[in-house]
Amino acid sequence: MLAETSLSIWGWGSLGVVLFLVTFGPFAIFYFAFYILCFVGGGFVVTLLFGKTNSEKYLEQCEHTLLPPTSVGIFKCTEEMKCEARPIKIDRRLTGANIIDEPLQQVIQFSLRDYVQYWYYTLSDDESFLLEIRQALQNALIQFSTRSKEMDWQPYFTTRLVDDFATHLRVFRKAQQRITEKDDQMKGTAEDLVDTFFKVEVEMEKEVCRDLVCTSPKDEEGFLRDLCEVLLYLLLPPGDFQNKIMRYFVREILARGVLLPLINQLSDPDYINQYVIWMIRDSNCNYEAFMNVIKLSDNVGELEAVRDKAGEELQYLRSLDTAGDDINTIKNQINSLLYVVKVCDSRIQRLQSGKEIDTVKLAANFGKLCTVPLDNILVDNVALQFFMDYMQQTGGQAHLFFWMTVEGYRVTAQQQLEVLLSRQRDGKHQTNQTKGLLRAAAVGIYEQYLSEKASPRVNIDDSLVAKLAETLNHEEPTPEIFDDIQRKVYELMLRDERFYPSFKQNALYVRMLAELDMLKDPSFRGSDDGEGESFNGSPTSSINLSLDDLSNVSSDESAQLHAYISDTGVCNDHGKTYALYAITVHRRNPTSEEIWKTYRRYSDFHDFHMRITEQFENLASILKLPGKRTFNNMDREFLEKRKKDLNAYLQLLLNPEIMKASPALGHCVYDFLENKAYSKGKGDFARKVPPLMQKTDSDPEHCRVAAQLDDNVDDNIPLRVMLLLMDEVFDLKERNQWLRRNIKNLLQQLIRATYGDTINRKIVDHVDSMTSPEQVADAVKRFRDAFWPNGILAETVPRRDKDIRMRTRVAGKTKLLEIMPDELKHIIGAETTRKGILRVFEMFQHTQLNKRMVYVFLEGFLETLFPQYKFHELFSKLHSRSEQMQRYKQRLQSTQAPSLQKR
Repeated sequence: MLAETSLSIWGWGSLGVVLFLVTFGPFAIFYFAFYILCFVGGGFVVTLLFGKTNSEKYLEQCEHTLLPPTSVGIFKCTEEMKCEARPIKIDRRLTGANIIDEPLQQVIQFSLRDYVQYWYYTLSDDESFLLEIRQALQNALIQFSTRSKEMDWQPYFTTRLVDDFATHLRVFRKAQQRITEKDDQMKGTAEDLVDTFFKVEVEMEKEVCRDLVCTSPKDEEGFLRDLCEVLLYLLLPPGDFQNKIMRYFVREILARGVLLPLINQLSDPDYINQYVIWMIRDSNCNYEAFMNVIKLSDNVGELEAVRDKAGEELQYLRSLDTAGDDINTIKNQINSLLYVVKVCDSRIQRLQSGKEIDTVKLAANFGKLCTVPLDNILVDNVALQFFMDYMQQTGGQAHLFFWMTVEGYRVTAQQQLEVLLSRQRDGKHQTNQTKGLLRAAAVGIYEQYLSEKASPRVNIDDSLVAKLAETLNHEEPTPEIFDDIQRKVYELMLRDERFYPSFKQNALYVRMLAELDMLKDPSFRGSDDGEGESFNGSPTSSINLSLDDLSNVSSDESAQLHAYISDTGVCNDHGKTYALYAITVHRRNPTSEEIWKTYRRYSDFHDFHMRITEQFENLASILKLPGKRTFNNMDREFLEKRKKDLNAYLQLLLNPEIMKASPALGHCVYDFLENKAYSKGKGDFARKVPPLMQKTDSDPEHCRVAAQLDDNVDDNIPLRVMLLLMDEVFDLKERNQWLRRNIKNLLQQLIRATYGDTINRKIVDHVDSMTSPEQVADAVKRFRDAFWPNGILAETVPRRDKDIRMRTRVAGKTKLLEIMPDELKHIIGAETTRKGILRVFEMFQHTQLNKRMVYVFLEGFLETLFPQYKFHELFSKLHSRSEQMQRYKQRLQSTQAPSLQKR
């Protein structure tokens, strides 16, 4: 049925199409489609026009209805877009000081030009965005300047800055100690030192560890971005800070364009080494200091760089065609360079073979050690500290402290009684207060060391103690009241096998010789199998010769000196009375003879003796200068005795064997005996410093260095600074406390003698000058010239060749050792001074550690600049992701858990 219906429809449809085509033709279908399209299009146009007219009429009718009005901002935006851009006026004043504002404006301009404009102009020509960024930077600088003017920077520079540096040095020193205390024989690498450093830091700081910031560039950039964001929040107006696009641009400019390059430059060890050399550029290089650096170096790279450079110089000198006098000079230079090459080769061989050990540990191979008499030990501050340590180990400290206390009592009693005698001669009223104080001091010494209640007690003959007690009860105390017992104590320390004889066999004695610079390196023997060449010293067989000594031979070797004191007398100069000794000098040459007289005081002899015993250590145990005398030192009998003793001293000094053993001594002696005014090499302070006798207990160890200052040190700025630095640079806090107390008193005397009470004022004035507009402007200009020399962004400086960097390290260490003052070596010891200075230099040879110090200074600066904000907590949060910090907290929790369970 359905099939028939479908067939019927198709049939009728086909019939209709055929009839249509027969009637109208084949093109009729196109005409029909065109008519339909025109009908539809016309209807659409009529509808559109009619609807628009009706819509406008309807909107006019609804104008006053309750519908919400159109947004006003749209009209304002369209009006602003139609108007021309108006120029933004920027006030160029920043700090109120024109000398600072001008270079600051240049820095802002260069920063925008090189970090923003070069890409921004490819996107838009509209400068309003750039001007807005500039205005934001200026607003931040204005707020920063205002805040800086309100702060007192004196506590930061004299307290916080020094404390941060000393604490950084302490962390480094403890890290070095841990590396050396490891059981394995392999030497720790630089990575081990850095890792150990940050472990010690978290143990000391307890709340913060900066390892991520200092070792990970990604974390460092994130830290600087976060820090700049906080600073912009504090310095920018709220409206500018809420503008995220502008804030992000300013943050990136500060973090990556200014702070990061500056911190990288300040942390570069090579940059620091060059700066050190530049700072002490006026001092000439010293051959002895250079050789000490080579012999103490434990860096193979340094030694190879020096050896290669010496080899190049050797090739150049050997290629020269010279004759006459120049050939001797070149030969001396070649010998010196050959010696340097041999020392470097021997040192490299020892380091690579793993046989390098401390010089003190090699003392057993030195042969016979120098003998330092007990008399010299007791009057030398450096030697005395080692003898004191040994006496404390053996339980004989009471004998030594008694001897020292009596020495101090004698000097004080003599001075006080001299004052009483002068007052008596002047007819002034006498008081018994001084004698009462002397009696109290004498009784105190007796009770502390000799009475039955004394602990520990000096073991001495009971009859002498009883005699002293009787004298104290019935007679006035005199400076010599303890002399008999002191003499017995001295003999006991000298002869008892427990004390001085055993001390000479102890390792402390060897270390004492090293501190006194009397312990020479045995030799650089090359290989240990005996095939290497052995040599001591320089090519002229004296390790102490300088380069000038190598090239100059004394023309007076054949001259002979004879001298004796022919007369003595008493002179009075401006109210000061002193003895003068006339010395007759004979100088004989093969062709002539000279005779003259020169005049010297006892203080001249004393100064000369100190100078030659320091330069020629072997003379200290040979020459014995007559001692001083406080009272009646102008008596004729005493002057004759001293004249005899000084004559014996001169004859022993001019002995041909002594002069031959120390060739350079002849020039010093001739200079002393020459007919001219004697120029003292030592100041009165160095010659008159008495040994101090205080006994102190060990101070407790604190985390921060500043917490360890005592005895009102905080009240004295220069003493605080000096003690902080000396404690950590030379490791005095953990050594003999008597030495530290001694040094503290010496510094106090030096400060009072040099500046009195005005030095604090001078330091405050210096801090004010450092923060003055002129100094700040100079710093800004240096920053500008460093990053934009001649107004052009500086290109990244290529890393210098490794050999050049290594030789710069050697030159820097040589310069530092060269400027080491002799007074410092005499106070704390040559070896301690040398190790302390080299420790500071080594600390600056690690980029990560330098970054840590820069960030510590930056954090302290911001905490001082914004004291009302909790920057300390902020930095703790920023550094909280440190793995070292997390491990430390876990260890702390694990150690506290058992104690909590017991509770």
